Amino acid sequence: MKGCNEVALQGLSIVPNQRDTLLTLQSVNVKLSFWELLKGEIEVRNVLMNGLAINFIKHDSIANYDFLFFKRQQEAEPQPVIESDYANRIDRILNLIYGFLPENGQLRQINITERKDSNFVAVNIPSFIIENNHFQSTIQIKEDTLPQQLWEATGELNRRDYTLKASLFAPEKRKISLPYITRRFGAKVTFDTLSYSMTKESNGKNQLYLNGKAKVNGLDIFHKVLSPEVIHLDRGHLGYQMNISDHSFELDSTTTVIFNKIQVHPYLRAEKKKDLWHFTAAVDKSWFPADELFSSLPKGLFNNLEGIKTSGELAYHFLLDIDFAQLDSLKLESELKERNFEIVEYGDTQLSKMSGEFVYTAYENGMPVRTFPVGPSWEHFTPLDSISPILQMSVMQSEDGAFYFHRGFLPEAMREALIQDLKVKRFARGGSTITMQLVKNVFLNRNKNIARKLEEALIVWLIETERLTSKERMYEVYLNIVEWGPLVYGVQEAATYYFKKRPSQLTAEESIFLASIIPKPKHFRNSFNNDMQLKESLEGYYRLITERLVKKGIISEVAADSIRPEINVTGEAKKDLQRDSIQ
Repeated sequence: MKGCNEVALQGLSIVPNQRDTLLTLQSVNVKLSFWELLKGEIEVRNVLMNGLAINFIKHDSIANYDFLFFKRQQEAEPQPVIESDYANRIDRILNLIYGFLPENGQLRQINITERKDSNFVAVNIPSFIIENNHFQSTIQIKEDTLPQQLWEATGELNRRDYTLKASLFAPEKRKISLPYITRRFGAKVTFDTLSYSMTKESNGKNQLYLNGKAKVNGLDIFHKVLSPEVIHLDRGHLGYQMNISDHSFELDSTTTVIFNKIQVHPYLRAEKKKDLWHFTAAVDKSWFPADELFSSLPKGLFNNLEGIKTSGELAYHFLLDIDFAQLDSLKLESELKERNFEIVEYGDTQLSKMSGEFVYTAYENGMPVRTFPVGPSWEHFTPLDSISPILQMSVMQSEDGAFYFHRGFLPEAMREALIQDLKVKRFARGGSTITMQLVKNVFLNRNKNIARKLEEALIVWLIETERLTSKERMYEVYLNIVEWGPLVYGVQEAATYYFKKRPSQLTAEESIFLASIIPKPKHFRNSFNNDMQLKESLEGYYRLITERLVKKGIISEVAADSIRPEINVTGEAKKDLQRDSIQ
């Protein structure tokens, strides 16, 4: 101790037992505010630091930092329940952090290294200078898989106004490539510049306000979970106001999100009641030029929509309200409205291609297995009027009973699916319409990722809103490409494979059976007993579809009384079932 407000430390090292050295520090001198110390608070005025080295080293499963994560032995007495009080807890943490931010300081030769076996990332900061609350520094980055990088950091640290501002960029207009994440997460992130600012305010009544901005230019992201292509964002901006109370977090609707040309004001709220969360998310965007949306789609994220040009106006409404105390009350609303909307130019993909004959490729595990034209030139193609009306209605009532009446989406079905998924805590049920299934199979790559679902929704909306393909033609395409068994595609192949019949000759029992296996066509054998008879568990399904056929006027009540889950498999499927029975 040097006086009442100065601390000096020299020759510090931290060496975990039988591990590599974690930290060494040559010297540090810290001057504190005497008056704040008298009040029990820490406020750093000046820092002089030299020779700080931190090394995170891991060999196989042994790390020199694993002692930091060892669990303490459980206390004999139960610990009291800590109330949420998020505003006060976060306020105390931020006050502590701001208290350690010095007004002036010099930090020299800071080295931070992460090493796992032969891989490493090394960060070297020759000097970090803070003068009158403003800082600047040069950062050198070395990584075993990337060329050496040089970054520049500038900003402002002001605890008086509870303000933090920082900018990160590379000299000579080079891109910054974030280290470590490629090895750790299989992702690659680069950008031109990144800036961030935050200001804290408190009203002293268990209410905390955080205001800030984040901005990135020239952002490129690659991860196979997001998209098989590199995602490019020219300009991204977030201006936020977060309100924190004793038991909730709220992103105010004054928050502004900008990506390229589009601007939205999202609202988010998370509130905890009796250990259960209640989440609300909403977006309302009034009429805006349609091309602002389509020209702002990040390159690499929506391949089928790249280059598309539109006219007219759009408006969007979204609401998601999830109360985990009563999941059945979940609300889900999503509507994209159009006014004088028109596709001026399609771009890379002809979204109306289903209206005429086109070439379809079926995939399994991301690999193409069958390619055939969907139209008269294919010998197995079956026009809609040559397919049994009972089969047509059975499939429709099984997959999407309102197909001819909706515009590509069934919000209520999606809401019910989400409720079920949340109850069982896994993706157990989907809410896809026939249009959504068609778009997924005809237009999109087979890689399952977040981007594909977003692109699917936009293409569905475009096809249905602009009537790029008629409902009748879409259903005809669907019945001619849907899988009905291992490498069995289309209604004609299905009728032949199971019954040696043409699609127009199928009975009601055969039609209902074919409709039942569409969700899991490769597992059609699970519908049969060892004696090749349908399982009793299908009785409920047959009864349901039969009732719907009667309501639609496809069959009479008298005919419905005689329908039973009984079929006679006579096609190639019979050999497959017999082979399984023998095995």
